[in-house]
Amino acid sequence: MATSASDLATSAAAAAKSATRPATRVGTKSRRGFAAMSPETQRRIASEGGKASHASGRGHRFSAEEAREAGRKGGLVSRRGKTTATTPK
Repeated sequence: MATSASDLATSAAAAAKSATRPATRVGTKSRRGFAAMSPETQRRIASEGGKASHASGRGHRFSAEEAREAGRKGGLVSRRGKTTATTPK
């Protein structure tokens, strides 16, 4: 079976197109938006959001007692999940 000139041109164009892609982006997702920012910039923007939330009265700061209760509840749920998953029938 002979290869036609158009088949060769098509495969050459495909090879040239893939050769121009940067090697660092092949098979990976591009970082866009918040993920493309430096960690310092992300931290600054998140801090501004937290300050605005508290300033508007919508923010919440856990007291030591509330944090202790939340940790206790989370511990109970995580232990329950492990116990039922490993218990033989």
